Amino acid sequence: MLRRWKGGVVTTVCALCAASVALALVAIFAFLCLFALPVFMDGQGFAVIAGDWKPATGSYGVLPMLQASMGVAGIALVLGFPLSLGICCGMNGLVPSGVGQMFRGLVRCLTAVPTVVYGFAALFLLVPLVREAAGRGTGLCWLTASLVLALLVVPTMVLVMEAGMGPTVERVRLTGAAMGLNRGQVMVHMVLPLCWRHMAGAAALGFGRAMGDTLLPLMLAGNAVQSPGSPLESVRTLTAHIALVLATDSRSGTYGSLFVAGCLLLLLNLAVQLVLRVLARSGAQFRGRT
Repeated sequence: MLRRWKGGVVTTVCALCAASVALALVAIFAFLCLFALPVFMDGQGFAVIAGDWKPATGSYGVLPMLQASMGVAGIALVLGFPLSLGICCGMNGLVPSGVGQMFRGLVRCLTAVPTVVYGFAALFLLVPLVREAAGRGTGLCWLTASLVLALLVVPTMVLVMEAGMGPTVERVRLTGAAMGLNRGQVMVHMVLPLCWRHMAGAAALGFGRAMGDTLLPLMLAGNAVQSPGSPLESVRTLTAHIALVLATDSRSGTYGSLFVAGCLLLLLNLAVQLVLRVLARSGAQFRGRT
């Protein structure tokens, strides 16, 4: 009886915590929409999203910043995901145990490094390398920001993958050995197919982390408001835009664009999470039919 009562209390507390988080997110989104509404109704409509950024002419479109955010985060994910997957596979048997433990300790150490340290080190080490390799520009571009963001999101993705890959390796290790498979074959043919949901979750969290980071794009992307073209061009992301114009006049259209940028960031992350849930549900239904 006491055990059942404790279980009910724990379930109720967890449900209340989940509901509180959901209500907080809804409240934040409603707050952003409320303050963004005057921008939409001030003669611009949805041009504030699809238009160009020309404050001198009264145009406050955030489309270039939206494109820059997706480009920077996308390249960071493309670069960081294979590295994270390789590290996680190495930690789970593809390299000697001593090297795997070294990888595990390095990942845990990287999670404690402040973002400003990444940016400060990149300013003095990576930016000159990019500038010299390109032979033009300042080195402050969306390629530089994406490279450092890729490094930033690696620990997050590795830890999410490890949560699923570690137990799975232990569960199928003897089965793979009985089938005569080596460690690499077990990883490719048994572990990775079973861990695809964790890998998808890691990709979603990594993309969200790269999309939501402020300091690295602010320090390394150059902050020029233009649509991303060449990786060596300077761009301004939505988060960097919010940080740069936060102290402007609260009655200006520039200030109102901050709330539009915040709404877009929340909607993009929500879209990624919804896609992830649809994939997970379709995968579960497929396994149930087979």
